[in-house]
Amino acid sequence: MRVIVIGGLGNYGARICQRLSKVSGLTVIAACRRPGAGTHTFASGQTVSTLAIDINSADFETRLVQAAPRLVIHCAGPFQGQDYRVALASCAAGAHYLDLADGRDFVANFAAHVDAPAKAAGVLAVSGASSVPGLSSAVVDHFAKKLLRLDSISTVIAPGQQAARGVATISAVFSYAGTAFARWNNAAWVSQYGWQDIRRFRFSGLSPRWGAACDVPDLALFPDRYPGVRDVEFHAALELRIQHVALWLAALTSRIGLPMPINRWAARLDAISNRILDRFGSDVGAMKVQVIGSLVGGGQRRLTWQLTAPSGNGPEIPCMASVLLACKLADGELSLTGALPCMGLLKLEEFDAEFQRWDITSDITEEIL
Repeated sequence: MRVIVIGGLGNYGARICQRLSKVSGLTVIAACRRPGAGTHTFASGQTVSTLAIDINSADFETRLVQAAPRLVIHCAGPFQGQDYRVALASCAAGAHYLDLADGRDFVANFAAHVDAPAKAAGVLAVSGASSVPGLSSAVVDHFAKKLLRLDSISTVIAPGQQAARGVATISAVFSYAGTAFARWNNAAWVSQYGWQDIRRFRFSGLSPRWGAACDVPDLALFPDRYPGVRDVEFHAALELRIQHVALWLAALTSRIGLPMPINRWAARLDAISNRILDRFGSDVGAMKVQVIGSLVGGGQRRLTWQLTAPSGNGPEIPCMASVLLACKLADGELSLTGALPCMGLLKLEEFDAEFQRWDITSDITEEIL
């Protein structure tokens, strides 16, 4: 199967290219905006064919069709504010489509814009094949089987300071600092603000970290997916508190009418962080999903799943859902057509082999309340 990875030399795209290049039967091509075509050698020593293509060019769809992919994986974020041209061009090329989108509106509205063209082309198009909602929903689905009803869902992602970030990722998370978004709280929609609501979170094996509210697809998708849930929240827990303070202040200025477009400074701030702040952090990241639900016969249980990623391997996690789905498509295990967010396509146990590949550990704890 011929796979074209859009943004294939970026922070996540490069990881996906290297991983899928090891899979028998896949021909992987890294698409990027650099002129010319040929090969690229990664620091690992692996090589990948390259294709010069720009998703914003007028001839993008024509060039993608000419490249004749069977699968397109879109890694060129940020997805906040993007349209669906890559997915629609993939349908025109008769190719399946996956993306790593974490933009709430992009993922939540994906099916409405892409489902009909995908079905007409006989292909599967999946948005959010990443940590959220790809992995997070697999965890909640796993817990839901043990409970009569889900009452609350809380997700926290805690990246290691020394792990590679990528400018697109930084730009994305900065874009909604101080911006209001809707969150399902006490069975009603309420307003929350990006990079506010700072709390202290505990992780097994890590020092406590502050976490701030962020806008992700789960906040829009989970209330419908899990009927009866009364509360859905998401926080990002950066390792260094000084970063939380800076982002909280930037968000506050936006809320009072003095917006600071810090997403425009993403590249500069990333460089400063690499040179100055990384030495004060670690290379260990974590992700935690906690569910509280009702048991058959009464009573409540708290179920907590935590993933711990050492050695700077945290950035491999957002790539895993796309890698797993690509392998399923190559093996003919997915016969669905149409467009949907990445929920219900992967089981939690299917991630285990990828976790082991990167020495990532996960565990589940249960408490009767």
